[in-house]
Amino acid sequence: MAETTLDVRGMAKAEAWAQVEAQLAALLDGMDDEIAAMATISCVVHNGFGHLWSGFYRVVGPMLLRVGPYQGTLGCLEIAFGKGVCGAAAAERRTVVVEDVEKFPGHIACDSRSRSEIVVPVFDRNQRLLAVFDVDSEVVGTFDDEDARALERILGWFAHRGVLTNPA
Repeated sequence: MAETTLDVRGMAKAEAWAQVEAQLAALLDGMDDEIAAMATISCVVHNGFGHLWSGFYRVVGPMLLRVGPYQGTLGCLEIAFGKGVCGAAAAERRTVVVEDVEKFPGHIACDSRSRSEIVVPVFDRNQRLLAVFDVDSEVVGTFDDEDARALERILGWFAHRGVLTNPA
């Protein structure tokens, strides 16, 4: 496979995610390093869709997330569980889709250009929370259930180590 990221911005969302998932499946085949996987997923999603920010916040304490591999402008260095969208997803152990960050109580504006956001929890094979994956867009209403399902499938790599789950 070529060592370039796909640009899927002109495709229908379902086709775009199918292309991204296929590329990540090929790139992560046989990989067992979670940091390398985080960096690769961040790169492919970010460059594929052209979002404002795409990356991981890793669990580093009982109630603390710290920025991990990401693409985009500077992110917040640390976020407490329960704070902002990332902290909410970590505390609640569920995907959070925010259509308009201005309407999310306690939203943390790491970049003031962010208008919508999706955050997906990342679990290991024992269902221990490893991180959250955060994607920010400059456009209100960018993310929906289709994005959530695709990202949940992609991030299933961490629970299955080396195997991307099959698209639904």
